[in-house]
Amino acid sequence: MEDLIEGYRRFRAGTWQAERTRFEALSRLGQRPGALVVACSDSRTDPQMVFNARPGELFVVRNVANIVPPYGPDDQPHGVSSAIEFAVRSLHVRDIVVLGHAMCGGIKALLEGAPVSDFVGQWVRIAEPARQRAMAAPPEQRQGICEREAVHLSLDNLLTFPWIKDAVDAGHIALHGCFFDIRSGMLERLGADGVFRPIPE
Repeated sequence: MEDLIEGYRRFRAGTWQAERTRFEALSRLGQRPGALVVACSDSRTDPQMVFNARPGELFVVRNVANIVPPYGPDDQPHGVSSAIEFAVRSLHVRDIVVLGHAMCGGIKALLEGAPVSDFVGQWVRIAEPARQRAMAAPPEQRQGICEREAVHLSLDNLLTFPWIKDAVDAGHIALHGCFFDIRSGMLERLGADGVFRPIPE
């Protein structure tokens, strides 16, 4: 906890002072982020850092393996879906980015079986179609393939939300897939042909 307190003090002395006017405007006017980013909870991949975003620019939803579940309203709580709904229907974001990453522990659990847990195994099974596609590859390639296939799957699942599909069809929202390699710091973007390619620096 002391490390976190020291981090807060650095924030107050540095970032807060540099961004104080922006924070004050955000507190008066409310948030108007341009993009929703669905990312992994992994501590090594921070969307705000990867995209060098300022406060108020991104609405971020993080979960194990950056999974978007398919649309399925019922009487159960749906944390990820409720955050997506808020970003789309209340904040009116223009872009939705699914950000996968290398060396993802959630994808490893999907491929090899989750450790003893109450929740992780059931959660990552949402991405079972991604695992099935990856299993056709040689074993040493499966992790990287499945990490990218999970991004494809989450993008497909976003289109099962009727109000997202309508907005995409009308040109009000664009969907994007990205993949961050924490080993190299390189970001790949999913092209219209379904292939991830590094973004030129």
